[in-house]
Amino acid sequence: MSCGNDVSTLRSPKTYAALAAFQAADAVACAIPIPPIAKTLDTLGVPQDIRWILPASKAASVIGLLSASRIPALARLTTAMLTVYFVLAVGAHIRVRDRVVNAIPAASFLATYAALTWKGPDQG
Repeated sequence: MSCGNDVSTLRSPKTYAALAAFQAADAVACAIPIPPIAKTLDTLGVPQDIRWILPASKAASVIGLLSASRIPALARLTTAMLTVYFVLAVGAHIRVRDRVVNAIPAASFLATYAALTWKGPDQG
């Protein structure tokens, strides 16, 4: 597979839809919160009174990601905001000197959303 095909796949509406589904599931997991997420937030020192922001922002990102085909500018703004979100998440892991393995998911999403912001959704 050529690099061009990899970028095309990354930029496809299906990729945006898959990421939206993940963000929706993650919003629910954060809203509950499931024990591993609660433990991570405790480790990172995220105050209880602002944790509601996580599921709310993740739920909002679903709408932006699903707009990739119809409103590409909104999808690009969403991926830019998710890039900022994951910069902060990686920074939080670094700040508390968390194990590197615990920061890998955030770093992976940071790279993914940064690439999507750079290239934007496929428009044709």
